[in-house]
Amino acid sequence: MRTPTPMARRWTSLVLLVLAALASVTALASDGRHAAPAWRPWSDQVFADAKRDGKFVLLDLEAVWCHWCHVMDEKTYTDPSVLALLRKHYVTVKVDSDAHPELARRYENFGWPATVVYAADGTEIVKRRGYLRPEIMVSMLEAVVRDPSPVHYPGSEPIDRWAGSAVLAPKLRAELERRHVDSHDQKAGGFDQMQKFLDRDTLEYALLRATSGARDAKAEAMLRLDLDAALALIDPVWGGMYQYSTDGDWRHPHYEKIMQIQADAMRAYALAWSLFSEPRYRKAAEDIHRYVLAFLTSPEGAFYVSQDADLVKGRHSEDYFAKGDAGRRAQGLPAVDTHVYARENGWMIQSLVALHEATGEQRFLDEAARAARWIVAHRALPSGGFRHGERDNGGPWLEDTLSMGRAQLALYQAGAGRDWLARAERAAAFADRAFRSPAQPGYMSATAPAAAVLKPEAVIDENIAAARFGNALARHTGNAKWKAMAEHAMRFLVTDAVALRRRSEAGILVAADELESDPAHITVVGAKDDPSARALFRAALAVPAVYRRIEWWDRREGAMPNPDVRYPQLTRAAAFLCSNGACSQPIFEAGEVAPRATELARR
Repeated sequence: MRTPTPMARRWTSLVLLVLAALASVTALASDGRHAAPAWRPWSDQVFADAKRDGKFVLLDLEAVWCHWCHVMDEKTYTDPSVLALLRKHYVTVKVDSDAHPELARRYENFGWPATVVYAADGTEIVKRRGYLRPEIMVSMLEAVVRDPSPVHYPGSEPIDRWAGSAVLAPKLRAELERRHVDSHDQKAGGFDQMQKFLDRDTLEYALLRATSGARDAKAEAMLRLDLDAALALIDPVWGGMYQYSTDGDWRHPHYEKIMQIQADAMRAYALAWSLFSEPRYRKAAEDIHRYVLAFLTSPEGAFYVSQDADLVKGRHSEDYFAKGDAGRRAQGLPAVDTHVYARENGWMIQSLVALHEATGEQRFLDEAARAARWIVAHRALPSGGFRHGERDNGGPWLEDTLSMGRAQLALYQAGAGRDWLARAERAAAFADRAFRSPAQPGYMSATAPAAAVLKPEAVIDENIAAARFGNALARHTGNAKWKAMAEHAMRFLVTDAVALRRRSEAGILVAADELESDPAHITVVGAKDDPSARALFRAALAVPAVYRRIEWWDRREGAMPNPDVRYPQLTRAAAFLCSNGACSQPIFEAGEVAPRATELARR
């Protein structure tokens, strides 16, 4: 047998190396869906490990219902070139945005999916929005390795001067109102952009303007345009509202159904029904409720998070959703995220209360109270706040406590009992104590130890909720502490650099208007077991108003929580309409409550 020459041995080794490399690539490619980065959960430890190993941290912030997140998992994160770069230079972290409210709010303008790259010390280097094709991902990953200098994003500059007052300055108000109108698509409805969806704060401001004082005709027209256009997003088979539509119209939906979308739309249509008495709005609200009850309600009565856009992850489901009920069920059901979060339940409880108030149907209030009791039993903290889920990774977070605090206040106002007001005050006390920023105005999304790599931030949406909650609680209790809470949040919101950060901030206008004016105030005086008092209270709840204070005083329960008005002693149940320190003559007939309230509001 001939002994191989040195040249032959070198060629043999080279061929074997090439064959091994090809085999490795082939195996990786054939592995398809199963080849994936070594995903880790979010924690400070990932940054410590990145520092130790000389790597960067890549965060994939996804949503379990998100079509393009599924595509990115299937196409981008199985690509051999992407995987090689990630394994060599990055610690990879995957987070479900619904499970981590603080990260979701921090990056909500960049997703979903949102891709964020950090240095090992937590400095953001780059963040990208939406689906990234493999070649785009490779380019970004290589660029970070070559030059890890942070990318500058507009609006990321630190703020060194905050508003000195909680009052919205006239110049800033005028600019926010201009943006509110200019950002609206006056022909198609929704924002003037390719994605069409119902925006909660835009609707709230239009409803506020349309129901307080002299009805604002322009606000009413915008409101009707948006609500009528968005009817196309309601699933005609199962009910429920799809998240949004593409192509600049309302006819190309993305099919995921998310709890926040259901809650916001149900509330808006319920209020529109009470304002306009048009059956299509009530039907829309009840179609959304029908879906939530069938698909997103647990056996215990608490609410789930979402239903996926895809029957098969990563595959568009247009043909599936074009089928009827039997055709869909024959193929299976898109996955439902059955986590139960305090935040999502708070949203739906508030909307169910609004639907009860608009329709008078007791079942909606019963469902709201049942869910609230479950969340109090399973998500409440001993100190009055709420954790997000069964186990939090980094919580508690502000938004859970705000959402459930507002839900508890809504239950009290709807007549479900004074204990809900006490619970709402405990939630407010926890939020004010745990999340108040000592160094600036506003409330932070999370509590975190001083050594945390990513410091908590104040978020616009959460501070709008904090301002409105604190102000509403102050009106119902007379406690100045809650007004101070509202003002602390408002000083953050009315700082120019914050208020003008995004294209439109109608929510700041809503919070400012509520803080600077008195709510529609209706009090029923009479025993809770008196049919006349019940009819008057039912009529009071049905009065269309976004900003209001509805109370029912049964003298057997003791003094009013906020005894700022003295009511006469009468021998029969009566309702009183109060404004600017004065009250109407007693109203004894339920049918007179709404007309008298409208007359008073327009003076």
